[in-house]
Amino acid sequence: METEPVRISEALRALGAAVQSSGVSGAVWFKESSPRNLRSRDFLVPSGALRKSFPDGEVPQDLVNKLMSLNSPGMPCIHNCLQNDAGLIIQLDRPAVFQRVLTDISPYLKPVPLDLCSEHGTVILNCTPLHSCKSLNELKLSHLRAALVADHLTEVLRLRGVRVHLIPEVHSQEIKSFLHQLRIFWPSVSDIPSFRETISAFKTSLKESVHTDYKDTDHSEDTEQILFNMHLKSFVEEQNLAQQGYDPNLDAFLVNEEDLEQLAWVHKCVQETHEEAANCTILHVVSCEEEFHQQKLDLLWRILDPSAEGITQKHLICGQVKVLNPSSPISCSQYFHIRKSQMQEASVMKYGESVQGNRWDEIITCLASAAVKFEMMSTAHRSQVTLDLEDSSITTKGTKSGAFVMYNCARLATMFESYTSAVQKGLYPEFPRAAELNYSTLKEEGEWLLLFNYIMPFPEVLAQSATISLASPGIRVTANTEAEPLPHLFGVMFPRLQLMRAIQSVLHSALSTLHILPLNQI
Repeated sequence: METEPVRISEALRALGAAVQSSGVSGAVWFKESSPRNLRSRDFLVPSGALRKSFPDGEVPQDLVNKLMSLNSPGMPCIHNCLQNDAGLIIQLDRPAVFQRVLTDISPYLKPVPLDLCSEHGTVILNCTPLHSCKSLNELKLSHLRAALVADHLTEVLRLRGVRVHLIPEVHSQEIKSFLHQLRIFWPSVSDIPSFRETISAFKTSLKESVHTDYKDTDHSEDTEQILFNMHLKSFVEEQNLAQQGYDPNLDAFLVNEEDLEQLAWVHKCVQETHEEAANCTILHVVSCEEEFHQQKLDLLWRILDPSAEGITQKHLICGQVKVLNPSSPISCSQYFHIRKSQMQEASVMKYGESVQGNRWDEIITCLASAAVKFEMMSTAHRSQVTLDLEDSSITTKGTKSGAFVMYNCARLATMFESYTSAVQKGLYPEFPRAAELNYSTLKEEGEWLLLFNYIMPFPEVLAQSATISLASPGIRVTANTEAEPLPHLFGVMFPRLQLMRAIQSVLHSALSTLHILPLNQI
């Protein structure tokens, strides 16, 4: 059991089970996170809950003994358990926890293993704004936000082993190139697939549908022309879909060629994944301006395609993107260019005329990409994002900014590069094996904060990122040091370096879910 990765969730589960097995209900454990509270405890049942759970508010000694002796896979070692004014507290054996975590960091770089694949099977991820955008000028900021969310979801779902298929394939070369600057490698095609047969079959079905007012389709090459007038309310009532979260005002739907083409993409992907589709979900990532229209398309596909009946459709809505005080509407390419120019200016101010050449252009593009992603992704996807494009909004001091994160990536890389160089010069010995280090030297408050608040919870953060309630009712879902070279200090330096190495690994793993390339230097 000592070799099992330490899990915060397992600690909370085991502590809760121990209390409940003693016949106590309503006592909930909390993980501490603030520096002040972590000075004296790691887990807590508040005193108020104890007074409700125990007649005199006193915790029996046999329960304390049971908690002290807990030993299960993933459960960290306990140093102390006692009751004080705050409540019932647990303090972990911190040197032992440092030892277990830092000896092998690899389990903390991936999601907590859950049987999520059997729950979700295959996910067809439909980034709906990409259907209607034929050129980069048509790609709005809200569309870009949806694409970033879709790209991130793809990565975290695949980390969990979920099979993900992306639609539509991008045809516009300029959109493809723009997305590549942001390291969004969305599928693309040189020629738009022909959906003539599928769309023809859809039109035949619509002509015969009781929910359709038939219109003339002789000029179907015009994608804006109205082909059919659908009445969706009767279908919603017929299928008992009113409680699924569809807008109650859904009824008239003026169907055009572009609508049928979007459904043809969905139909094609479902057919291609037929063997996997026994447990298939279609996740539509939608900008809020297009939410109402996407609900219509959802219902239209149910009417048109018999295969839709056994497939779950969910809608993940991305909120508006607002620019503060714009002199004119800001396009996606303008937004990226502004951020890149600001990163260029900031780099020149810091590093002077050396900021030139291909290497610096790569660094600045990477910084701009990180800035865009952190701005767009640091707000809950359903909420509005507000962009401040002034120069003063770019800083390396705000902990939520992309520039800050990338700057610290580079600092960590430089630190390890300096250590390696010092080893080569004979100033430092080779790094010992992680299991041989004395982790009892890690006594600083900040060291425990890094381990307990960031490294240990990271697998569960990744798991929560990939846990979309696809089986929930309704159509909507939501997706959340180096010391001086003196021999007597090596015993302190090496454990700290190992901690920093773990932080660097976790940071790189987190950035990879956003397809952000960590910088080695700035």
